[in-house]
Amino acid sequence: MSGQPEIERLLRTLAPEVLGALVRRFGGFGICEDAVQEALLAASVQWPAEGLPDNPRGWLVTVAARRRGELARAETARRRREEKAAALTPPDPDPAPDADDSLTLLLLCCHPSLTPPSQVALTLRAVGGLTTAEIARAFLVPEATVAQRISRAKQKLRGAAFTLPPPAERAERVAAVLRVLYLVFNEGYTASSGPALHRVELTAEAIRLARQLRDRLPGDGEVAGCSRSCCSPRPAARPGPVPTAPWSRWPCRTAPAGTRP
Repeated sequence: MSGQPEIERLLRTLAPEVLGALVRRFGGFGICEDAVQEALLAASVQWPAEGLPDNPRGWLVTVAARRRGELARAETARRRREEKAAALTPPDPDPAPDADDSLTLLLLCCHPSLTPPSQVALTLRAVGGLTTAEIARAFLVPEATVAQRISRAKQKLRGAAFTLPPPAERAERVAAVLRVLYLVFNEGYTASSGPALHRVELTAEAIRLARQLRDRLPGDGEVAGCSRSCCSPRPAARPGPVPTAPWSRWPCRTAPAGTRP
């Protein structure tokens, strides 16, 4: 039987992969994200008591897919089509795909149509696996404010395609992701409000996401520099607020980790 901390770390790692698999198959970011959150909750209760399933990712995809079907039918019922919805039999979920859509999901959460606060909140919720309450506590804002930002972001993304942006837009979209990671890291490194000087949970999450982005874009120098600067233990290597400086102007301590063009 696995301990609760190990299970929590596993769920946080699997959350974006499961959400990416559902959005790719069904579409509808908002309803899929709700279904994944409920599957994660079920796993956090069941796995410590019964042990890890043989395929944790497949278990989460199956449970989330079934829950998404239930949520979809409930929505249909609210639109006064209860009889038709009740007659529908949802298909059995397909086996969990091998593709990892975490990068696509991260870029979607930092979509240019969203405001920076909404990008941060949605990224920490959908990709970082933090709850609404955890995000609110980290930024010292009311939980209702964070929930409203996430809800509005989902509404704006309703028609967005779940695909990687075309090459012409990719650099701009990746830059938006880096800005979000810098905002999260800097807020944790030196808190802008509240009694605590540092917020470890935010810096840790920014480092984890920066490493994840580096693993998926190993040839991108700016991404490598972001990961390096976030992970450096030295205050002088602390990243700036936005990753717009050219390589020639980056601090010498962070530049070696990148891949120069």
